[in-house]
This record gives sequence, C-alpha cells and structure tokens, in this order.
Amino acid sequence: MYLSAFNLNAMNPTQLSDELRNADTPDLNRRRWIVGLSMLGAAAGQIVGLYQTGIIKTLPDPPSGGLFNSSKVDASDYAYKRFDTPDALMMIVSYGITAWLAGAGGKNRAAQVPALPIAMGLKTLGDTLTAVKLGQEEWAENKALCFYCQVATVASVASVALAVPEVIKAVKNISNSSNQA
Repeated sequence: MYLSAFNLNAMNPTQLSDELRNADTPDLNRRRWIVGLSMLGAAAGQIVGLYQTGIIKTLPDPPSGGLFNSSKVDASDYAYKRFDTPDALMMIVSYGITAWLAGAGGKNRAAQVPALPIAMGLKTLGDTLTAVKLGQEEWAENKALCFYCQVATVASVASVALAVPEVIKAVKNISNSSNQA
C-alpha cells in the first residue's frame, strides 16, 4: 500500500523495531551496511575531533611513504576555516544524519515512504562529493592527506553504491503512483 512520499509515521514502533532488527531483505541489508559505514565515518570524525580540540596530541598514520600526515592536515587552516569550528565536529554530525536516514523506516520504505530512500541516496551522494572536494583541498594546502578522512571518503563512496538500488525502487514507486493518479 502506497501511503505518501512523506508519511514518516507509517509504522507502529513494535513493527519497526522488529523489522529493523530481524527482517532480511536486500534493501534492508544494504541499509545496515550504510549505517555501519556512516558510523565508521563518524568514528573517524571523533578521533580527528579529539585531536582538533586538544584532547589527544597526535594522530598516528599507517606507513604511506608520506601520503598521509593526519596531524599536519587536521591542524592546518584548512581544518578550521568553516563556521569557526574544527571540521571533524561537523563530520560527526553529518555522518550521524546519514546513519539516521539509512535507519529510518521499515523494510518496505521504498514503497511506503519513498522520500526516505531518496533522501538517503542524496545524502550519501552529498557526503561523497563533499569528501572528495575536501580531499582535494587537503592535498592542495598540505601536500598530504588525513588518513581518517580518507577512510570516511571510502565509506561514503561505498554508501552511494549501496543506496542506488533502493533509490531506484523509490523513484519507480513515486512514478507509478503519479501515473495511477
């Protein structure tokens, strides 16, 4: 049953809890991966945020032949020039929103609330475009990359790929309901 593209109160909490924890569908399994990857991005932001606010004093990097210098990158002007705050703190919030969008709605949300998978898909695309742009800025300013930020970039790219099938399904559902109206 098609409820509405924006009906965000379509399920009772007991059913939602059961579906999110126990249902086994391809869309829901991909969404779980997106939640996990978003949490990975948020965790990377938490580590960098601890450094950027002085709680920890260095960011260790894997051996990379000089490609990564997270401490240099995350202490540079690049990392503090937006909204008068360390960029990693914004990163935590952003990936939290992505996880929320992936976790919202039941197993059939592409049919029941198609706006949710579309919003999730757009957010994962936005995360990826932002991460790539910031990586370019990191390199241009520092001639090095933040390892933690690049882990988050890879998580964002994977999330876009995982989001696509459900987004297509949601767009088709909206298109079909428009044709029937």
